[in-house]
Amino acid sequence: MSPLRFLTAGESHGPRLTAILEGMVAGLPISAGVINRELTRRQQSFGAGGRMKIEHDTAIITAGVMAGVTTGGPISLEVANLDYRSWADRDIPPMTIPRPGHADLTAAIKYGYRDLRPGLERASARETTMRVAVGAVCKAYLAQFGITVAGYVTAIGEVEATLPADLPYAERFARAEASPVRCPDPAASDTMVTLIREVMQARDTIGGVFEVVALGVPPGLGSHVHFDRKLDGQLLAALGSIQAVKGVEIGPAFANARLRGTQVQDEIVVTSSPAPRLEGEEGEEVRQLGRASNRAGGLEGGITTGEPIVLRAAMKPIATTLTPLRSVDLATGEPTATRYERSDFCAVPRAVVIGEAMVAWVLADALLEKLGGDSLAEQLPRFAALRRSRLEDLPMDGVAWRFGYET
Repeated sequence: MSPLRFLTAGESHGPRLTAILEGMVAGLPISAGVINRELTRRQQSFGAGGRMKIEHDTAIITAGVMAGVTTGGPISLEVANLDYRSWADRDIPPMTIPRPGHADLTAAIKYGYRDLRPGLERASARETTMRVAVGAVCKAYLAQFGITVAGYVTAIGEVEATLPADLPYAERFARAEASPVRCPDPAASDTMVTLIREVMQARDTIGGVFEVVALGVPPGLGSHVHFDRKLDGQLLAALGSIQAVKGVEIGPAFANARLRGTQVQDEIVVTSSPAPRLEGEEGEEVRQLGRASNRAGGLEGGITTGEPIVLRAAMKPIATTLTPLRSVDLATGEPTATRYERSDFCAVPRAVVIGEAMVAWVLADALLEKLGGDSLAEQLPRFAALRRSRLEDLPMDGVAWRFGYET
């Protein structure tokens, strides 16, 4: 069982949202302010709907953190839904017309709902508020080991960002946060804003692609020995679980599929760097294995390589449109048109923050499994002693051997 797991609870228009994070080590400094910064990022972007003008998400830590540090017990987080005041004392109108692209119809088929709203309330992307809250804790944990998780938008509709290969990731992250659509390419950012404005005027929605990158991840996380322990599979599932995400790739996976093997694999090279030494002393050089490229996106055989982990997710246009779509009124069985429920026009920039949270959770879980122990103080020296891609860490016997099984 994974050491780190979480559950979220709550409805889109219910009184509050809740998350419980189980398995975080003791001794991690964390505060509501750290979590709230991520919650604020999730609410900000051009193309967000009217709900974000109502909510001002603020997390309350109700368990698992004392005197500003984690205790090792379950961490309980809560965020109030301010919009609940508009729903608390009124009768809820019946909802019997399923919206194409939502969970309205499929949830009713699965659970036998006699009204569609219970499916809407839980399937809503409002639930991701608590994923981001949990992700903020995981980001704070990873930061203790020098690991960074951040992201940006690479495309909205047919508008694609141009990102030079030599543009450092840190610069990409900074530019993205300065953009109203979280795009590091200023020219593309302006065009994306114009496109979203046109979509809004057309009473429609639009999707796009975002990228999440993890830097500083050591080699050796994950495993090749069981399908459910492969880190690439866990990351694909985590991003694919985000509402409206319909495709995920690691590195340029779909572009790689069109190439030949010799053009895709990341060749292994030897590099040298000076060994750490005291002032005035001469030290030997450390020979280390590196990669000539990173087309694998930082993962080989379900295990991290030490290169940046690069993930890309494709998000379909939000299914709720001001322009009605064809449907059927389940109460009468008659064809009809959908009724509008408040939503975003383009959720891709906000999805970046959710994607970061999910990737941070998967990587935190993998690191906790690798390091073991119950406290941050135990784990820090273990992290420093991890096997790396140094030649001295990889002694080989160079002798013949046999399997030795009895048949």
